[in-house]
Amino acid sequence: MKRMKSISFIITITTILAILLSACGSNDSKNSSSNASSEPSASSPSADASSGASPNANLTGTLKVQFIGDFSVEDKTDPKTGVASKGIHVIKEEFEKQYPGTKVEFITMGWDDYNEKTQTMLQSNAADVYQVPGIAKFAEQDLLEPLQPYIDRDQFDLDQYLTGQIDGWKAMGPNDQKTEIYGLPFIGDARLIVYDKQLFDEWGVDYLSESPTPEEVMDKAQKMTGKNPKTGEQNYGITYKAGDAADSVMNINEFKGSQWGTGFLWKDMKVDFNSPTMVDSLNWLVEATKYAPTGVLAGQGSENFLTAKNNIAIALRMPPGFINDIAVSGTQDRFQAALLFKNPAQGMGGMFAGSPFAIGKTSKNKDLAWEWLKFSGSDFFQKYMWESQRNQSMPVIKSAANWDEVKAIPQMSVILQQMSQLWTPRYPYRSGQPRYILSENVEKALLNQVTAKEALDKAQKDSTEWILSQ
Repeated sequence: MKRMKSISFIITITTILAILLSACGSNDSKNSSSNASSEPSASSPSADASSGASPNANLTGTLKVQFIGDFSVEDKTDPKTGVASKGIHVIKEEFEKQYPGTKVEFITMGWDDYNEKTQTMLQSNAADVYQVPGIAKFAEQDLLEPLQPYIDRDQFDLDQYLTGQIDGWKAMGPNDQKTEIYGLPFIGDARLIVYDKQLFDEWGVDYLSESPTPEEVMDKAQKMTGKNPKTGEQNYGITYKAGDAADSVMNINEFKGSQWGTGFLWKDMKVDFNSPTMVDSLNWLVEATKYAPTGVLAGQGSENFLTAKNNIAIALRMPPGFINDIAVSGTQDRFQAALLFKNPAQGMGGMFAGSPFAIGKTSKNKDLAWEWLKFSGSDFFQKYMWESQRNQSMPVIKSAANWDEVKAIPQMSVILQQMSQLWTPRYPYRSGQPRYILSENVEKALLNQVTAKEALDKAQKDSTEWILSQ
């Protein structure tokens, strides 16, 4: 009997020790996974990874996420439309639900001086995840974490994103030999040609093709400038935003088979702003301005576009948020979208736009930050953006085309198609002074202060000098 008691006591002690050792190992694992590291955790994806479970679902800690734009943590009501929208607390709560033991903190800011503010934050390790539309600048300074090791480790499927959305945000670090992935998209954006079908009907002009040529746009703009044959009111064939004029010129240049230049880092970059096709493209816009309202370069004359009082047939570049405006105006059936011009050889056209999320190089929570980046491409996150942030974001994932709310808006098929053929990577010269140099000189030509060739020769000279000084 004593021997039995002794054996029982030994078994009990052994069991307790095993439990304690197991608990210690578990705690060590949790602590290790939340420690700072410059490389992703060595743990391989779990067997459940293919079904959506994360190999890092046990991560804990505080994650700081920066947002730029019209974001609010709390719910709000749009003063223009009266439509209520949910604040970004919705995605915070869902992430914390999926990763128990985590806490998400948001740092929000507007668009004023956002690049400078973001750089200061990156240098001071103020956050873990950053919204970085100026991603090329920060990657070049070695301020962002490269993502390919995380993608490979988790076998993360990039094919869930719309065509070009990953490539559009590729950038180069100081030691990279080619563009690499430093960010994942979460805000989609594009520009569209938008036209008024009612005016086309009143003038007896065929609607624009889904993928029109500059010649088609010019021809139809000319035909619909003058006294409307049905209403007798003055109509104009075209309008555009002066601040976007240089982008329109570059887009026409793409259609003519050319592009902005070559290189990615400043030390390798050569712009081609005064090529013969660029001069032809700027002359096209100078000619098109004859069919626009008199005050177009001062931002006047197009105030009624998208409303029932509209008197302009075609808008050369419109953000996709126009679908919200026509919903408010009740003109959903009146306005349609067409694709931007595209390079015939590359099948791409128009400046890549939107925003990606990236991980700060000095973040102490890189694995958790990576989980946030993956989360931002989920149906939950993207549906939240569509439902509550539509004024500043279009979906970036392919599955959005099958959402009932998206299919109910006829213009969305063109918007998603345009987002899939934007020029990638995005024009790198727009991350610096050449962007403003080109815009300033294009506007001088449109104001007839100089010829198109003189304007673009000046843009080429000044941009080249600026690039060489970097």
